Amino acid sequence: MLELVNICKTFNPGTVNEKKALCGIDLRLAPGDFATIVGSNGAGKSTLFNAIAGAFVPDTGSITLGGQDITFMPEYRRSKSIGRMFQDPLKGTAPGMSIEENLALAYLRASGHSSPFSRISKADRTLFAERLSQLGLGLENRMKQPVGLLSGGQRQALTLLMATLITPKLLLLDEHTAALDPATAEKVLALTTQIVAEHKITCLMITHNMHAALALGNRTLMMDGGRVVLDVQGAERARMTVDGLLEQFAKGAGHTLDNDRILLSKQEGL
Repeated sequence: MLELVNICKTFNPGTVNEKKALCGIDLRLAPGDFATIVGSNGAGKSTLFNAIAGAFVPDTGSITLGGQDITFMPEYRRSKSIGRMFQDPLKGTAPGMSIEENLALAYLRASGHSSPFSRISKADRTLFAERLSQLGLGLENRMKQPVGLLSGGQRQALTLLMATLITPKLLLLDEHTAALDPATAEKVLALTTQIVAEHKITCLMITHNMHAALALGNRTLMMDGGRVVLDVQGAERARMTVDGLLEQFAKGAGHTLDNDRILLSKQEGL
């Protein structure tokens, strides 16, 4: 479903601020793969997502999605087949618009309607209400309410629904529960795994939580210095512990993981 070949990106080349953000990334995801990604700040995780989503054109390499070369495809066109969620609950929705209007925008974009005169039908509104009811948050009864009045968890759940209202070829989750309180984060994460499994969505999820990195999905990647230093799946991943994951990271990266937030999740089992 997704293939990246030799993806490199250097920001501010030839200056004192030069930063090699991605260094020869090779990655292939089969349809239905759900891969978690762990790495310290600056490892290249979000930059990798930006490359896939089309925020910039890589210096070298190619990106193929569903058999189509999208290396030079603009971001707005990729958004029709790539869903994305961010850590900040304020991103991904328009706060001054109602829940129904936000869903309508997501629906029209992903379904390929390019006309500004496109309209949402009664059947579409029924679909929105049905999908909202599956979130279990009562939002189906508040469809005319501005999104800006929702809590952070409600907004993330709505953003998740918007990103998957029409099943995307790829879903990118950039620590989408990190800004939520533990109970709300658990709820949104459960909704995520449910929706991804139900629709068999190919998914990449960045997380700081070592336990979640091994428990969720079917594959775990670890990044360091703009490289994928570990890619574990199958039987090897099934029997791997968090300590084992850290040991394998050290071998691949040449140093131990030094991110306090990630290491704290190891100790607390959060």
